[in-house]
Amino acid sequence: MSHLIRWPSLVLAYLFLGLAIVGIPLPGLPTVPFLLLAAWFAARGSVRLHRWLYAHPQFGAVLIDWEQQGAVSRRSKVIAVGMLIASWWVMFWQVDKPWLLTGVALLFVAVATFLLTRPEPR
Repeated sequence: MSHLIRWPSLVLAYLFLGLAIVGIPLPGLPTVPFLLLAAWFAARGSVRLHRWLYAHPQFGAVLIDWEQQGAVSRRSKVIAVGMLIASWWVMFWQVDKPWLLTGVALLFVAVATFLLTRPEPR
């Protein structure tokens, strides 16, 4: 593979993996989308990192479920929707701009709807 693709992909894979890890404890920062991006870029930048992600005890199941079935576990859905609600409430008490609160609420409802309509893994 070309160095023009491999190195930027590797950097982006690690960047998105870092964001996914930071997103685990932080409400408002999504873990799964960053993890999916990390896996996608790792496939283009590092076979070793890609294998590690898929073999990881926590990350691997999420990636395999999504890749094979387009599925999201019930636990992940509950956590994600809970974090969206918590994030919006924090913004509600901190932000004085109704247009921003409305826009974020619409975005969060769209994300929650997408997640909740995904099948659960078999």
